[in-house]
Amino acid sequence: MTSALFKERTRRQIIRLCHRGLDARTLRVEVLRALRNVVPIDAAFFATLDPATLLFTEALQDEPLQSAALQFLDNEFLEDDVNKFVALAHRPSPISTLVQATGRELEASRRYRDILAPRALGDELRAVLRTGSTCWGCMCLHRDRGATAFSAAEARFMASLAPHIATGLRTALLASQLAAPVAARGPGLLVLADDWSVIASTPLAQQWLSEVDLDRTAIGELPPAIYAVAARLWGLERGHHLDPTKLMPRVRVRTAAGRWLLVHASRLTGPGAQSQTAIFLEEARPAEIAPLILSAHQLTSREGEITQLVLQGLSTAEISDRLCITLNTVQGYLKSIFDKVGVRSRRELVAHLFHQHYLS
Repeated sequence: MTSALFKERTRRQIIRLCHRGLDARTLRVEVLRALRNVVPIDAAFFATLDPATLLFTEALQDEPLQSAALQFLDNEFLEDDVNKFVALAHRPSPISTLVQATGRELEASRRYRDILAPRALGDELRAVLRTGSTCWGCMCLHRDRGATAFSAAEARFMASLAPHIATGLRTALLASQLAAPVAARGPGLLVLADDWSVIASTPLAQQWLSEVDLDRTAIGELPPAIYAVAARLWGLERGHHLDPTKLMPRVRVRTAAGRWLLVHASRLTGPGAQSQTAIFLEEARPAEIAPLILSAHQLTSREGEITQLVLQGLSTAEISDRLCITLNTVQGYLKSIFDKVGVRSRRELVAHLFHQHYLS
């Protein structure tokens, strides 16, 4: 049995990892490696999320999960089941086990019956990783069937780490930099069938896919973001999401070349297109990136609103008039914004955000 002292040392090690400024993939690999020293894990899934839509952007996963990746997507977006990531994201405690959610009746979960049991897997622990109410990632830890279920103590251990891991993923987003200048690229198009197969693609779509770095992020033959937007669209069509205005089939992804890529899905119409889904891949505009970057800097809703007005070139007086607040109030918000972003003036704020995240 793992000693309490060793467990605490490992917890502190993971916290240090989360505050080292590692890139998102390295952070996830190292966190899982450390976790396995104190929490028995037979298979793991660990993904980054777009906080606006809660869709997967990149994913690490072990076998036998890899071979069941598309079944997991169906279950997550198209079927009724317990412990969905979107549901966990809105709970006071975003961590739960399958044993807990089913009252120890694992067969009550369709995910267990159709995916886990056939692969000799039993209990799973799911966690949504958030800072405040903003979600940056999710993970699912699995135990072999017949192994001891995840304990309440293990769930509390994960709960103590979740905010730190979320902070690490948020920091990784801010730290990602453009490696080299790249030319602008137009939109690409993929066409998917309802069985997830690719019916057609444009050359520009293939170029975008090569930039997403498939070797590190693929679920099946495509990156997680592609499958996620398609699954979200199909889920909306079947009525599985009650608030489509907040859970749109679109996701923002940082590519290996440092660009921001916007991926979104739409159902094709016309003769012969009833079972076909269009996946559009295009370079994200500043308006698409701004909310994500401002959220990563942990700005409040009002601070984010003021920052976007600064980026639009409005003066302090114009911001005061636009928002119906005093000049002193605007100045107070600006000081808080400068402190969080790490700049000293409006000019530095604009230069930092546009140079680091938009001008690629």
